[in-house]
Amino acid sequence: MKNDHNMSLLEKIKSGRPVYGTCITSPAPMWPAVARRAGLDFVFLDTEHIPLGRVELTQLSQAFKAMGITPIVRIPEPNPFLACQAIDGGAVGVVAPYLETVDQVMELVGATKYRPLKGELLTRYLYNQEPMPAGLADYVAAYNAGQLCIANIESVPALERLDDLLSVNGLDGVFIGPHDLSISLGLPEQYDHPVFEDAVRLIIQKSKQYGLAVGIHFSLAPERQIRWMEEGVNLVIHSSDIALLGQRLQNDMRIIKAAQGESVMADNPSFPVV
Repeated sequence: MKNDHNMSLLEKIKSGRPVYGTCITSPAPMWPAVARRAGLDFVFLDTEHIPLGRVELTQLSQAFKAMGITPIVRIPEPNPFLACQAIDGGAVGVVAPYLETVDQVMELVGATKYRPLKGELLTRYLYNQEPMPAGLADYVAAYNAGQLCIANIESVPALERLDDLLSVNGLDGVFIGPHDLSISLGLPEQYDHPVFEDAVRLIIQKSKQYGLAVGIHFSLAPERQIRWMEEGVNLVIHSSDIALLGQRLQNDMRIIKAAQGESVMADNPSFPVV
């Protein structure tokens, strides 16, 4: 087996080991060094809910890669052209949000695994309408080596089509979107509700059945990550830069003010939901 430091993130998750990351929402130049000191394998760069432009995204992706940390980018919508743009900027993994159809997953696979093919020819190869010439197949495989294709599963329609979605060849992993999933289930932010937990458990079990890595993103206590790892999660997406700063700052300020006899505001756990 390769030395762990020389393994790509794709190789690590294919070997079944857990990998660890956090969500980065700010283009602050010191975050890559902080992430490396924390021992992270990857960062989740969100452009669906966070106002990161293409230039900022490229700078972040290149900086994290230089630190040996894999940048995984969530594009704003299921769009193969946006996926290609993210990869062109340095993304090693691409997540598309709110995937609910096989065609959406196929398009994501095409953008991440078949670059630089596009158009009708790509469609024919993707849907096995004709075989790809051997030389071209070798070129495409080498061109996209190590790229990760990840689907956001976060709605009731996706749950209803789970087998069809997860069986698409070329998919590497699943990110569960807890906030959107809870909303779609009619249980807004009720992350301990049995129906929500059953839905998460089903996604984890099905992902494992199809040999896919699976993760869920929470900006809550580490214990919640540990609990879902015990259920099979191996893509650990813990919190975010702004949430971690906010939680620690609120806690420290309560301690400092309380020591001075000042009244202390109640905890406000509201942070950007991604």
